[in-house]
Amino acid sequence: MKKLKIVTIGGGSSYTPELIDGFIKRYAELPVSDYYLLDIEEGREKLEIVGKLAKRMVEKAGIPMTIHLTLDREEALKDADFVTTQLRVGFLDARINDEKIPLKYGVLGQETTGPGGFMKAQRTIPVLLDICRDMEKYCPNAWLINFTNPAGIVTEAIARHSSIKSLGICSGANSMLMDIAKAYDVEKSQVYARIMGLNHLIFADRIYIDGADVTDDFIEKLAQGSATNALKNIPDIGFSARFAKALRMYPISYLKYFFLTREMVDAALADQKTKGTRGEQTREIERKLFELYQDETLTGKPKELEQRGGAWYSDTACSIISAIYNDKKEIHVVNTTNRGATGDLPDHVTLETNAVIDRQGAHPLAYGPLPVKIRGLIQSVKAYEELTVEAAITGDYDTALLALTINPLVPSANVAEQILNEYLEVNQRYLPQYFNNAKEQQ
Repeated sequence: MKKLKIVTIGGGSSYTPELIDGFIKRYAELPVSDYYLLDIEEGREKLEIVGKLAKRMVEKAGIPMTIHLTLDREEALKDADFVTTQLRVGFLDARINDEKIPLKYGVLGQETTGPGGFMKAQRTIPVLLDICRDMEKYCPNAWLINFTNPAGIVTEAIARHSSIKSLGICSGANSMLMDIAKAYDVEKSQVYARIMGLNHLIFADRIYIDGADVTDDFIEKLAQGSATNALKNIPDIGFSARFAKALRMYPISYLKYFFLTREMVDAALADQKTKGTRGEQTREIERKLFELYQDETLTGKPKELEQRGGAWYSDTACSIISAIYNDKKEIHVVNTTNRGATGDLPDHVTLETNAVIDRQGAHPLAYGPLPVKIRGLIQSVKAYEELTVEAAITGDYDTALLALTINPLVPSANVAEQILNEYLEVNQRYLPQYFNNAKEQQ
């Protein structure tokens, strides 16, 4: 088989050992000869720490994979076969601001579904499109596999503004499948769930074990508490049994932000006083992880990495890359353009759903009309996402204000304006599209 060159942008991330582990396990089907970890100058120290761990992991595995550490984007991208992105513009300090500013107004700042997701998209989309332009120059035939949040919004921006082949991935659906498997004491491979919705806004409306429909039984387990939909990065607040049965769908944990908004705001405010926002908690988790990574006797990903919130990340990313490379025609849950999966969203927008993955990419499986009980929420969030992409591209203040205002987690236009103004003030260095526009209009 052809030897592969893979690049991870944001190579100094604490997530990187997950990916290395995934590629090591799949070396027989994904013969990666050169793996480039790329970062920026500010991330040099973490890149070197993670890079040394990656080299120890590969050495222990005894495979002919060379780990390269670089700050040179051209060197990394030249003739690459696959590029994965896991970057955070502004690092965790920016995320913490994203969370704290809305909380001042009693609004969730959550980094993908709430205003925090909007702000992260404004910083991230221009950077990723710049990366895409370099890919068009140095590796035009490569696949971009994006894990950077907000994954659905970012994937849509790339699909609409770049010619690069791309898919967005998220470990959330895999975590849901694992929870189903756990409830029935079976392997994940025995589980199939039909997924519909948007990134971090997905529902499973049909659930099967070895081909047998267990949807109603699993909903009963959810209602009685013998099955869960818990993610480590989301407060463990459950739905009532009555609501679980009324919904009769399996919602990803992120839907608590929409269906239990008041309770989640209260939990976020309480956490801020005691253990800090999720961003502050993550900063402490990362500090401990990087201490572990520096242990020269460590030759594998540590168990503590699961606390970071990216469980099943490597399984998700590496299995999808293998499905493309090996033309497997496997079904995976990915972020890809609608193309008729449902008539209730425009064909060109990005959604998260089951798709057949082969050498040509993702072929979403049609599921038809969205159930009325979730249709309005999905359509309103998609409208917010479309405006968020437009704002990130244009730097237009009014578009940004409208995007935040129609987000279901923002209670009023006045609050949206206050949040937006504070966001722009603290993020000025990362938002040239806004501030260059302002100078031109003066």
